[in-house]
Amino acid sequence: MAKGTTLFAFRPRTWSSKVLALGAFISLILVFYTYSTSESTFGFPDWSSVFTARQRSSCSPEDWSHGNWVYSPRTNLTSITNAHDALTMAGLQGCAADREYAWHLGTDHSEEWGRFPGVNSYKWVPSNRCNITPLNGTLIVKDMVQKGGWLLLGDSITENHFFSLSCLLYPHVRATPNYTENPYFDRAWVQNIYLSPTSPLLDEIDLPAGFSVESTPLVTFHRVDLLFNKEDLDAIYRRTLVPDDAFGPEVDLDLANRTLFSKEQTWSMSPSEYMPKLLGDLPEFHYGTLVVSTAGHWTTTLMSAFRDEEAGEEGGYGIANVKSFFKIAMREWAQEVQAAINEYRAKGGWRPKQVVVRAYLPGHEDCHNHHEPWTEIEPYGWRWYNWPWIPDFNEIFKALLASPDFPDIFFLQIDRPGRLRPDAHAAGDCLHLLTGPGVIEGWSHYIWHFVSREIPGRIR
Repeated sequence: MAKGTTLFAFRPRTWSSKVLALGAFISLILVFYTYSTSESTFGFPDWSSVFTARQRSSCSPEDWSHGNWVYSPRTNLTSITNAHDALTMAGLQGCAADREYAWHLGTDHSEEWGRFPGVNSYKWVPSNRCNITPLNGTLIVKDMVQKGGWLLLGDSITENHFFSLSCLLYPHVRATPNYTENPYFDRAWVQNIYLSPTSPLLDEIDLPAGFSVESTPLVTFHRVDLLFNKEDLDAIYRRTLVPDDAFGPEVDLDLANRTLFSKEQTWSMSPSEYMPKLLGDLPEFHYGTLVVSTAGHWTTTLMSAFRDEEAGEEGGYGIANVKSFFKIAMREWAQEVQAAINEYRAKGGWRPKQVVVRAYLPGHEDCHNHHEPWTEIEPYGWRWYNWPWIPDFNEIFKALLASPDFPDIFFLQIDRPGRLRPDAHAAGDCLHLLTGPGVIEGWSHYIWHFVSREIPGRIR
């Protein structure tokens, strides 16, 4: 019977050849080492470009979030007299968007001007595990033109993000609509940021074929509170109510009369409406990244079918029911979004398309009594809105997207910097955020890093 070959059953000639080859390789390494010392100009070639597709993460969302706020003033101004002073203190030149300009900058209430320049004098420093390019609006504009822009979907907090981006990318961009000329605002109006025809970057950028400076947006904001429209969510809700053995016209009639919602106003869209925008082609569409955030409107006052008065304030009047439904709905959302991207690729779509879910940021109690960043997140003393349960919604979404079923949808747990900034809210409330203190600018900084460095470097 023939004996099987083992790992060490080398033929003598083969073994000696391998020993010689190993010796030659070691000698070569020693030569490289000798001539790559500080006394020599010889060095190893930079192989990083060869292995770009295998690059490991240089700053994960968790590493970004586990940092601290450092006092780092950008100007010698000691007080403000107008909105431009606030911009200067934030290191910004101006803003392309003009809706509620003073409100976004925190200069609409003169009694709150005393918090300047302090509120705009801090810089977020992530953990030392992060290797990240400094925030640079000019480079972001170039990336958006050449690699694809951002489609922002969310509530009024995401509108804060849109306004901040219009300042970060200024003066290379313009924004629409013009609310100075037409102040009759509707929250359903789409808002866009375009490359400015007067930007000096036009002489430096090779515009993609079909790209229109006039009509191709770099950033678009749609008011989408829930990521689905009401009809979508009602349909999902009704499906969850049907027992396995239920059938017949009486059941159908009862379900047809069931609705999840109260008469509280909300704005939203269906994935069937916005996914074609993400996946569309030039000149109308040129998005590479869909940026979404939701949780603030998942309440028992809007979704009154889940309200439970017996649960009381401590139980959020039935917020556990809303969280359970959120888990079901967001799974359906992720499945629909991933399926659309899969279909795009199956039909020959080749441009990079990805979705990032930004962790939702709740408000702070008594925010205007705080005048500097916290070093640790402080617990809630009351049960305002659904704020104390926002971390639960974030964890549900994060756990869902950890599944390999959704390779193009990423959850970014980058809410901690904002949770440490009770001082960074708008002058009139404790939920919305100012442009300038660095919270929203940090979102843009990390998302830009993530889509340009982390996603291309992932091993698949």
